[in-house]
Amino acid sequence: MKLQRNAIVRSFIIISLILSLLLSGGCNKQQANEPQAGADTITITDCIGRQVNIPSQINRIACLCPESGYALAMFGKGDKIVAVVGGLQRDLILTDMYPAIKGLPVPKGSAVINIEELVKTKPDVVFVKSDTSSSEAETEKLNKSKIPFLVVEFNNMKGQQDAIEMIGKVVGATDKAGKYNAYYQKCIDRVQERVAGIPQEKRVKVYHSLNEAIRTDIKGSLSGDWMQAAGAFNVSANENLRALEGKYFASLEQILLWNPDVILVNEGAVVNYIYTNKQWSPLKAVKNKQVLQLPNGISRWGHPSSPETPLAVLWTAKTIYPDKFADLDMVAETKYFYKEFFSLELSDEVVNKIIFGEGMRIARQ
Repeated sequence: MKLQRNAIVRSFIIISLILSLLLSGGCNKQQANEPQAGADTITITDCIGRQVNIPSQINRIACLCPESGYALAMFGKGDKIVAVVGGLQRDLILTDMYPAIKGLPVPKGSAVINIEELVKTKPDVVFVKSDTSSSEAETEKLNKSKIPFLVVEFNNMKGQQDAIEMIGKVVGATDKAGKYNAYYQKCIDRVQERVAGIPQEKRVKVYHSLNEAIRTDIKGSLSGDWMQAAGAFNVSANENLRALEGKYFASLEQILLWNPDVILVNEGAVVNYIYTNKQWSPLKAVKNKQVLQLPNGISRWGHPSSPETPLAVLWTAKTIYPDKFADLDMVAETKYFYKEFFSLELSDEVVNKIIFGEGMRIARQ
């Protein structure tokens, strides 16, 4: 009996140890990039795969790329921004939400960082683009400053969603990032249900002018992705474009040969340039008054740095296939987006200005 009792006790101890190990393993297992309670730092994987240790509590952020500034505004964290790039100071809705942005230091001009000015802002973390991370001189400045930096890239639609998720982890807004990404995919699915069956030869031919009349996008880029998602035949997608410092340019001769049905533009001055330049007059889009400015809200919809990509997909689909999207109310959809993701209650008047791209961004001087 005594031996039997000892065996039972030993079995009980062994089972207790096993359960203890299993329970402790399950409780301590952390998701990637998720801070432990009381930890001073967390590890974040940025958009180019770098693993970076940053403070677990972030209070001061330098946005040396516009993508990060828009994302922080979406997460309600714009008051943490202590330095910006100049473009963020030109977006009127953004600066109305966070007036301090207008007076913040701008420590980066073109691709060069003024490290002394950046250090003065005492950021806990810096968001940069790959033009900075690919420059040995710029990364050396940042490394010497000991300020952790994260690379943000909206290279395509999947990359944009991953970047939003990453920024959300940095500022403790993973739930908001998840809701945004779910809406993003829902918009794509809504449009694809109606346009997927359109044969290539019957799709509307669209040329996208990005900032400059002859600057455009390549297949697999963010702009290329949302045009494809909207069901457009992107005339520049598989063409031989001139590459210059990460930007892509068509020639006017190429554009004349493509003869697009619609030209989408994200700078108002370019619309006027195309309509008044006789060299562009033979184009079908010009003759039919189909050179259209993309909407402009927090940022320019469809721009490579814009968080409004889901709206760009919806608006473009309705614009080029009005019969298929007659029931899509862009005023209501726009109101929903800004209320849900930016906590903004917009009037019909403001929404119409956004949709027509009127007066929402200060022109570059």
